[in-house]
Amino acid sequence: MSDIIRRDPRAEWIARNRLHPLHAAMQPVQHSWMGPNGVIRKNPHGIGFIGPNGIKRIDRSGAQQGGATKRSATVEVQLPLHQVAAPAFYISVVPDMVGGRLSSHDRDLLGLAHQLAGKDGAVLAVVFGEHKENAFATAGVDRLLVLEGDEFSGYAPEQRVQGLRAVDNQFSPRHWLLPDSRSGGGELGRRFAAALGERPATRVWQVKDQECIGRAGAGLQDLARPVARLILAAAECAEPVSETRHEALPVELSTTVARSLSRIEDLGAVAVDPAAIPMAEAEFIFSGGNGVKDWGLFHRTAEALGATEGASRVAVDDGFMARDRQVGASGTWVTARVYVAVGISGAIQHLQGIGACDKVVAINLDPGCDMIKRADLSVIGESAEILQALIDAVEAYRNDAKRDAA
Repeated sequence: MSDIIRRDPRAEWIARNRLHPLHAAMQPVQHSWMGPNGVIRKNPHGIGFIGPNGIKRIDRSGAQQGGATKRSATVEVQLPLHQVAAPAFYISVVPDMVGGRLSSHDRDLLGLAHQLAGKDGAVLAVVFGEHKENAFATAGVDRLLVLEGDEFSGYAPEQRVQGLRAVDNQFSPRHWLLPDSRSGGGELGRRFAAALGERPATRVWQVKDQECIGRAGAGLQDLARPVARLILAAAECAEPVSETRHEALPVELSTTVARSLSRIEDLGAVAVDPAAIPMAEAEFIFSGGNGVKDWGLFHRTAEALGATEGASRVAVDDGFMARDRQVGASGTWVTARVYVAVGISGAIQHLQGIGACDKVVAINLDPGCDMIKRADLSVIGESAEILQALIDAVEAYRNDAKRDAA
């Protein structure tokens, strides 16, 4: 065997690109390392790692059992409860809550708020309208304020600014944190800053030594300034909370929010053809593979669900789908919130391409294939029967909705 060490340029590029979905997998496994401030950092996901609260992290991969995947019992770790009975001050966070749930950007923001709050302060999360999130406690929320009402629904930045001003008058937070994103947080934060007369710190990716460090010069330079009262933070601005659970006690406003004379009329969402949405930006992807025998039925199901169509490499090579619909390492990396795989066995390249997807649903005849193991929800059966049942269920739901509306 040759002693020549061969390089993998693609793997080296992934290891340098922090935005690549496989960036974390290409990093060397470290249990501890020296941070920039001389503090020893520990990997909370390392095998057998003991956290600062004396809790041992559980290895659920089976590596400590010699690769065994079966366990006789599931051990659930109860994280220590972090309580702030009488907060000395508040750090307010306004998450985007895309889809009614905390995103990874929102969790990074809560991690930054937890750092600023310390032991004496409390993290106050301000949420507009109804939500579907049930993990505020483990995300680091000490107090939860939900501003309900039709005036906050849809695109209503002016009314939301009025709500935030009411929160500011009652709780007087030491800092306001909003995500500097295109999902609403960036615009809302800038409008709120103008209403308060504050100069916000934007595109902040790090807060240390009483300074905010943000991106400037088209992202090529760092701009440091004293910690502002209103911070618009970028993704990965801090590590999300993982070692403690918090109370997430509900709080309410003592006064009603004044209604603003809106100069913006929300005409509702614009219908977009799912086929026109780029694969990398689609949130709901309905993907087919070699197990799909009736492609006409597959297209009708995707249309009924309002999903963007995707395909495996085998389906593309066989001519059933266009090349730009291919999902995987050799196609398009997708970050959908819901990914439905129909008749896809789960080759390693395809699993790499869907690694950043939130929820994966698999429809397959083989209960032992890799896609079934990866999926959050699996349906074992003939794809044609399941797809027809999906169409019937969608039509029945829509007919019931029309009947109720009438």
